[in-house]
Amino acid sequence: MLHSLLTAGLCENASRKMAVKPTPSRTRPAPFDLHAFLESAGLSRRNVRFKRDATVFAQGTAANDVFYIQSGSVKLSVVSSVGKEAVVAMLGPGDFFGEGCLAGQALRMGSATAIVPTAVVQIPKEEMMRTLHEQPALSDRFITHMLVRNIRIEEDLVDQLFNSSEKRLARTLLLLARYGKAVRQKA
Repeated sequence: MLHSLLTAGLCENASRKMAVKPTPSRTRPAPFDLHAFLESAGLSRRNVRFKRDATVFAQGTAANDVFYIQSGSVKLSVVSSVGKEAVVAMLGPGDFFGEGCLAGQALRMGSATAIVPTAVVQIPKEEMMRTLHEQPALSDRFITHMLVRNIRIEEDLVDQLFNSSEKRLARTLLLLARYGKAVRQKA
């Protein structure tokens, strides 16, 4: 998608200092009742609670599990070789993360940290793969999650490449305001 946007003339717009308008925000899928589903599917998993600022997994560790956020929030970040940290995503209830292991990622590319007290379901890679193949309902939910997150990442990349720092700040503040409302409604 990014390639098609670039070939559609956004590079010319950027050189003329025309801002790219972010697409209207998408509504988040309703949280999935994973516990009920896992019970019916017979999937082995582990419920884990993390305190604020606790590490769920660290960059460079073995990628053996997929996680699903039941409550709370998780920050995904990457640290460069010179020690510079970049926040990749802020996730909340209903989001999966750590799914790189399903695509053959042996080591975690980044770290996941609980922002507030957080409850997650930890699912071993083998169990998740088996269940995705056997259970169309979970597979559909997981694919929807992946596509929505991919779109959000593409929007963030386009925003970073083509908008002024003031417009990026305004977009970030709007996203955080909406994110804060979602967290308060869950509490």
